[in-house]
Amino acid sequence: MAVQPEGTPCWADAMFADTERAKSFYADVLGWTFGEAAPEFGDYTQAFADGKAAAAVSPPMPGEEESPSAWCLYLASPDAAATAGKVRDNGGEVLVEPMQVGDFGTMALARDPGGAAFGIWQANSHEGFETEMGAPGGYCWGEVFTRDPKAVDAFYPAVFPYTARKFDDESMDFAMFDVQGQTVLGRMAMGDDFPPDLPSFLIVYFSVPDCDAAVAKATEHGGVLRFGPMNSPFGRFAALSDPQGASFAVIDVTTTEGEMPATSPVT
Repeated sequence: MAVQPEGTPCWADAMFADTERAKSFYADVLGWTFGEAAPEFGDYTQAFADGKAAAAVSPPMPGEEESPSAWCLYLASPDAAATAGKVRDNGGEVLVEPMQVGDFGTMALARDPGGAAFGIWQANSHEGFETEMGAPGGYCWGEVFTRDPKAVDAFYPAVFPYTARKFDDESMDFAMFDVQGQTVLGRMAMGDDFPPDLPSFLIVYFSVPDCDAAVAKATEHGGVLRFGPMNSPFGRFAALSDPQGASFAVIDVTTTEGEMPATSPVT
């Protein structure tokens, strides 16, 4: 897959204290296979869905051994340093300064004003996901859950070339960010139904051919069901935590229900 337009989700990875357990879990739930670990890059190991690069796992970096496991979604940038500057200028925080990763590209980690972390990826030889959107085992969608929707809705279009839209539904505060006419990221406001101690986060959705079967496999292998399964106009989905605490979601985009909600520009 070619380099994605600026702001498009282009890669996902996670650090696990027990990478072998993570590999076993995601192989069972998402059908992933794994390449060889790269010792020169901290044993970073790519995952493949049907032979195409889908994500990666790695052990924690030195000094990060106690950090909780979490999936990180990377957004494409033609200039990681410039994007990091925009993050700072618009109320976000740069957690890891732009750093070159061999000839693969340049990465940075950031946090939006609401507290959700995300990655920045300036591609070189590693252009990101090889899986097609919606292909089983591949990345499908990303969603920012936040307690400060106003700040977040202003932040992302200031950092990336996004156009923001909101659902015309008073019962749900949900926005979407578009790039070149394509919707690439969602934003959900966290209400009273979320535990008060749960911080803002960005969740990654992976495609599966059968949501209920994926949930059954996940829970059978030590995962925890957090929400769903639920039908929607976008597909049947569920939110889970893996055995090491990393949250993710699965979605079957072939099983849809209901009409797509109307939207209006965010003002």
